[in-house]
Amino acid sequence: MAASLPRRCTALLAFLAAAFALVLVAPASPASADPEGGSKKLRAALESAAKGYDTAKTKLANSKKRQKQLTDALKQSETNATALTTQVNEVAGRVYQMGRVNTVSLLLSSASPNNFMERLQSLDALARMDSGTLADYREQIETSKKAKTALEAEIQEQQRQVNVMAKKKREAELALAEVGGGAAGGFVDPNSAAAKPAPRNSDGSWPKESCTVKDPTSDGCITPRTLHAYQQAEAAGFKRYTVCFSQRASGEHPKGRACDHSAAAGGFENSAATGGDKTYGDRLAAFYVKNADELGVMYVIWYRQIWQPSTGWRAYSASGGPAAVHTNHVHLSML
Repeated sequence: MAASLPRRCTALLAFLAAAFALVLVAPASPASADPEGGSKKLRAALESAAKGYDTAKTKLANSKKRQKQLTDALKQSETNATALTTQVNEVAGRVYQMGRVNTVSLLLSSASPNNFMERLQSLDALARMDSGTLADYREQIETSKKAKTALEAEIQEQQRQVNVMAKKKREAELALAEVGGGAAGGFVDPNSAAAKPAPRNSDGSWPKESCTVKDPTSDGCITPRTLHAYQQAEAAGFKRYTVCFSQRASGEHPKGRACDHSAAAGGFENSAATGGDKTYGDRLAAFYVKNADELGVMYVIWYRQIWQPSTGWRAYSASGGPAAVHTNHVHLSML
């Protein structure tokens, strides 16, 4: 009995050590601290800046499309007006001549009733032609004026959106100052696969989505756009252990708009990825960045760096273990 006591103590210590290790790598419970690093304030600021930037970017793109259409319309109307100028000059000449020769006298000088009717019909046709030519000319001139006014408005609209984008970029940079935020080398893979674009609204904006579809990586839910991004990553060969939905104190995971991709083949490890695992994470991060516009990526965090459309790669020096500094998993947040 006394001899079995040391064995029981040894077994108990082994159990406690294993449980402690699981706590280090297991997803956070609702009451625990968020293991993603940074702060709730930082994540809220990044979300606000990213969404504002994306909205302004979409409006800018739409304005440029309208500008091109207006430019084409202006060019066409000016071409039409130029072509009508000769006809308008001819009309002006006829009006001048008709003013000098009395129209009634031309009709009365007809040799016969038939000749009179022919002249009357000719004058009526001429008047209709002159009226139509002048109306067309006026219409083309008016179209040109409207197109020019609309073009000026689009140029002003584009400047407003450029200013908004610059403002949102500054907001993101200020928020990232909390975790370093300096320029970083980033992760680029020229051989990254092209992802299939996620559905957009007719104006190019992203549909508003909520946590409505089953998360294949957990018992929770995710947004349709997040599911699409996850599936596209899998189609590109990134099939290692992933968790998308999880209860957190803040961030996108509880909203179904984030996924954590393990760098290690066996799952999340409480150590920084090296060798092939690091290469896997580099390639996955590069894949999401390359396809950010097609998928609706808000930001990507990997190996102490964060990428957003407005800022590019920046330092992300959060404090804590591998999970907090993102050296054991690639974090994806979606718009």
